[in-house]
Amino acid sequence: MNDMRVPVLVEHAPSPSAPASPARRASPPSASGPRIAAVRCALPPHRYAQHELTGPIGDLCLSPGADRALLHRVHASAGVGTRHLALPIERYARLGDFGRSNDAWLETGLELGEEALSGALREAGLAPADVDLLVFASITGVAAPSLDARLAGRMGLRPDVKRIPLFGLGCVAGAAGLARVHDHLRGHPDDTAVLLTVELCSLTLQRGDSSRANLVAGALFGDGAAALVARGGNTDGGSSGGGSSTVAPAAGPRVVATRSHLYPGTERLLGWEIGAAGFRVVIDAGVPDIVRDHFGRHLRAFLAEHELTVDDIGTWICHPGGPRILSAVSETLGLSEDALDCSRRSLAAVGNMSSVSVLHILEGIRARRAPEPGTWGLLLAMGPGFCSELVLLRW
Repeated sequence: MNDMRVPVLVEHAPSPSAPASPARRASPPSASGPRIAAVRCALPPHRYAQHELTGPIGDLCLSPGADRALLHRVHASAGVGTRHLALPIERYARLGDFGRSNDAWLETGLELGEEALSGALREAGLAPADVDLLVFASITGVAAPSLDARLAGRMGLRPDVKRIPLFGLGCVAGAAGLARVHDHLRGHPDDTAVLLTVELCSLTLQRGDSSRANLVAGALFGDGAAALVARGGNTDGGSSGGGSSTVAPAAGPRVVATRSHLYPGTERLLGWEIGAAGFRVVIDAGVPDIVRDHFGRHLRAFLAEHELTVDDIGTWICHPGGPRILSAVSETLGLSEDALDCSRRSLAAVGNMSSVSVLHILEGIRARRAPEPGTWGLLLAMGPGFCSELVLLRW
């Protein structure tokens, strides 16, 4: 665990002798850019109220007779009402070593991944053979061949499907994965691409670890999977690849632009320490301060390149890293009280599901009532690196 000090960030400036870089110019929004056709989440059947988990998680993490005051405080202040777990809570004490936890990740992840992916394709009116690119993200387990490769044969994806398995992005992977799907579809406008995320965070909980970071993780994180189907600009109203489906233009938003940003000197703020027991979480108390001090400036600059301001964004899809992160985002951007309500509702209903969460929020927005045509949206997340990812949407 680190020393909880907030690093001082030094923005890299050109040397005095270097010529000034020209201002970055944004490409005009394309009326035929990639469009999100479907989003579908899959949640494990084991659903618990937060108060039902406090005692069992304390038994897993704390020694007998240990003071549980901090445990109760973090559970009460996490903003979580209910969560879904990969396994019944009583099974976690019997998991033993990392190998058994990882086996559980693979078994349950395949089931949830198939459920999410098949549901998203069905919603989009597509068949597995229509998928040209499959991007897969998870940071809560490892496998080779990767989970997406195992799903390909199981679900009937084409043998020539392109695959990009991602590891290491953590909570930012839902946004970053969508950004990379956008990149591919800009260059391959006839293609259909899928982003699949599977995060079984409960399987990474460290038994016998009473650190604040482990207790916070035990209070905040939930399990789930999500699949997002996106289609290139040439596919509206037609079929793609080797499939035979024909669908009407999707009602989802177009992806207009994306932006990635790394914050120098912050590598130890968030992530894993990987050892014999598996993934030991690193969550530095300084993350909200980095958000307040730096995130807003970069976000405003990104919007300005598209002649937009914070006030132009009608729909915010912000990763619910926790109540303090949501408050920091709201404060640094000067958002209205209800701007991040979708994120808070997701956190309360299912907890922080790492990379799955922004897709869960997007699914909820689409299910309730889609924003009016012409509405701008911003999907954003932060993760290990320390980094942020922005995805500009337009309905």
